[in-house]
Amino acid sequence: MKQIFLCAINNILSGTCKEDCKFCTQSIRYHADIERYSYKDIDQIVSEAGQAKAHGALGYCLVTAGKGLDDKKVDFVAKAAQAIKKNVEGLNLIACNGTADKTQLAYLKKHGIDSYNHNLETSEKYYQAICTTHTWQERYETCEYVKSAGLALCSGGIFGMGESRQDREELLRAIASLQPESTPLNFYHPNPALPIKNRNIGLDEALAIISRARHLLGEERLLMVAGGRELLFTGEEQRMFEAGANAIVIGNYLTTAGREPHKDRTMLEKLGYEVATHCDTD
Repeated sequence: MKQIFLCAINNILSGTCKEDCKFCTQSIRYHADIERYSYKDIDQIVSEAGQAKAHGALGYCLVTAGKGLDDKKVDFVAKAAQAIKKNVEGLNLIACNGTADKTQLAYLKKHGIDSYNHNLETSEKYYQAICTTHTWQERYETCEYVKSAGLALCSGGIFGMGESRQDREELLRAIASLQPESTPLNFYHPNPALPIKNRNIGLDEALAIISRARHLLGEERLLMVAGGRELLFTGEEQRMFEAGANAIVIGNYLTTAGREPHKDRTMLEKLGYEVATHCDTD
């Protein structure tokens, strides 16, 4: 029986980013109507990690808004990771904190982080159309640093932001070139405040992307459908898994509400899938 891996996200520093990524409500430039806060209480983070584990999550991702890491953020993420490891067993801890150097990544690994998530987002060519305040190359280099630091790499992108089919192929090939242990596929969720107003992808195209990603990445990797899943795949989850996905994000996303975790558990049971109970990417 096919096993599905569950991952949960915790936005531990929200809505304070100065970058101009046109797809992101966390940018202060677009004044999106989201909850904004600085440095969530670590006891609350640990409690929420326990809740995610109780719902079946194996991966738990600690996300901070902003371009990248600085000394304060590194220390905060490290302390949160240590507290979770001390109190919640069996979680693969993922940090998602933007661009980072080898020293910062090594520090996170030393203090309990298992994986680092940094998405390429789109093709190198199209990237300048969605972000001008940092480069695609910085993103790619951070992913290389992750691997050199001995952390598992989680890297994916967003589809449906106005890019062409060729851009999608180039993004998938770039991701595959990094050989990540896990790849989140996100599908653009429009927000009235953002410059990108519409999503230029439908169900069949999204399924083709999952299938292509599986072909390029190989059978043993985690291929996760993350942001936008509810918009495109509700009622079509069987096709999503048949196309090659073997992981999903449960609960809320960064600034967007997801489905209640028990509803996803029920969906998986009805489809005849098991929830994975250990992570083979460790």
